Amino acid sequence: MYYNDFQGMKLSALGFGTMRLPQLADGTVDESQLAQMTAYAIEHGVNYFDTAYPYHSGQSEVAIGKALSAYDRDFWYLATKFPGHQISASYDPAPVFENQLRKCGVDYFDFYLLHNVNEASVSTYLDPKWKIIDYFKEQKRLGRIRYLGFSSHANTDSLKQFLDIAGADMEFCQIQLNYMDWTLQDAKGKVALLNERNIPIWVMEPVRGGKLCSLSDTDATRLKALRPEEGIPAWGFRFLQDIPGVTVTLSGMSNMQQMEENIATFASPEPLTAAEKEILLDIAEGLKDSVPCTACRYCVEECPQELDIPTLISFYNDLRITPNPVTSLRLESFPQEKQPSACLGCGKCAKMCPQSIKIPDVLKSLTALLETIPKWADVSREREEAAKKWNG
Repeated sequence: MYYNDFQGMKLSALGFGTMRLPQLADGTVDESQLAQMTAYAIEHGVNYFDTAYPYHSGQSEVAIGKALSAYDRDFWYLATKFPGHQISASYDPAPVFENQLRKCGVDYFDFYLLHNVNEASVSTYLDPKWKIIDYFKEQKRLGRIRYLGFSSHANTDSLKQFLDIAGADMEFCQIQLNYMDWTLQDAKGKVALLNERNIPIWVMEPVRGGKLCSLSDTDATRLKALRPEEGIPAWGFRFLQDIPGVTVTLSGMSNMQQMEENIATFASPEPLTAAEKEILLDIAEGLKDSVPCTACRYCVEECPQELDIPTLISFYNDLRITPNPVTSLRLESFPQEKQPSACLGCGKCAKMCPQSIKIPDVLKSLTALLETIPKWADVSREREEAAKKWNG
């Protein structure tokens, strides 16, 4: 295992993410298998463990806390997150935080994050009535949090908005970063922004929930010709190993095989050459099969509804690859009159499009796609109900 520096600490380049833990048939976390994986991780130098309030409907914090309790506290760092992105009257910072300490069996967190700062939640985190950031700054002063940061799926502009206001209090930032999202979600722009603000980067979804672990025979052959001994998932990790600012790369490992393979990949850094990166990014373009919008915004000038068409198309491209409520949550923050369903189908936008995109058809497809994805409020309600016995 190799390590990266963070404020005088040595953090394992690979962190154990606990959003996709092994499960038993009844849906509960397989604590026996988790204990074995945790033992293997610590024995092989992994010292960073990441959980969150809603993971596994509240079970994750309990399970990883129990697994880590078998080891001296000096051997590991624990991170969890405050669920302000699903705020309600019951999400006052104090009881949630106290409950998390109890569930994890610790009296302080090494790293604590504001969870999922995005277009829909940024106003909540910054709303003075909740005093969220002030509360956690006080916990840090009291020694109950060592380092305060945040995770974000926001676009680059919203990320900048948050940093402009709260960036001075944020010591690290966790973003979705992989060779597909380098362009699809402008991870490249987010990296540049965080580097500019001197904020270290934690990586989530390095293989995009497993999508980048299995490629077509043609794409796999291209990569094997370059590095015959390298596994396909390892390419996703290698892509990150020389990106400026990247400190910890989290992987949500679900079984021992994944743990063993990932630890082997992080035995030493072997970043990609410029030529290898070019091939990998070319493969990523093929995986997207996306609507070829260049965000020239000619369409916006002609839209009688003044819809942000390039942004809506970017949501469509993203949701086609991985339909999920986290992405749709960001779109839910748009006012109703700016939703794709507000499109009149007049076609003025399409006439102006240099790429000849049939924009009304795309917006119609996006509207239909959104109807198949559970609303974030519904998902949060279900998770909260399921979590009651674990969070109580």
